[in-house]
Amino acid sequence: MDSHSEKHPTDGMHSCPQCESTLVQPVHWQEQGDGAWSVELRCPECEWRGRGSYSQSDVDHYDVELDRGCKGLVEDLRAVSRANMQEEADRLAAALAADRILPEDFRPSREKRS
Repeated sequence: MDSHSEKHPTDGMHSCPQCESTLVQPVHWQEQGDGAWSVELRCPECEWRGRGSYSQSDVDHYDVELDRGCKGLVEDLRAVSRANMQEEADRLAAALAADRILPEDFRPSREKRS
């Protein structure tokens, strides 16, 4: 398997031509000056790498896909953060209800060592 291919993704720059993952990431890019971009891409799932010359339209579409993916990651992060905070709040509430929190739990750390 050639891991450094000139093969272009057929479903857009975000799609891997090797494994069909839609997580392809830009590694390096440089404007060519004729309205085209030289872009090196990498698939994090199969480690495919490719280089090619892409039109401004292709790059603009890829940018939209990257933004969409970023928004999805941020939404997932927020959901995980909310779930973690809810778990922590539930544990605190349970500890309070069971009278397991003592004044000593709130001493500065240097006083706890003494």
